[in-house]
Amino acid sequence: MSGETADMNVAGMWVTADGYIRQELLADGRYDEARGDRRSAYTGRYTVTGAHLDYVDDTGFTATGDIRDGVLYHEHLVLYREESRPGA
Repeated sequence: MSGETADMNVAGMWVTADGYIRQELLADGRYDEARGDRRSAYTGRYTVTGAHLDYVDDTGFTATGDIRDGVLYHEHLVLYREESRPGA
């Protein structure tokens, strides 16, 4: 494997500590992000390279994220797997 890093399994629900933003990463490479009462506020696709994510929403907007120590840092957001969210 000469230094290659396997892509992480990121599929599942990721949420902010307050639960306001919920980002579901689907196994098929799509995502659906809800904000407060607004379901599907953002939808699009994502790719994973190691622990790095690249997002392209359905309007063409792009963003990135990185997973460090089980936490998803997505632009200015900090998201936790739903079952490991602080206070959950």
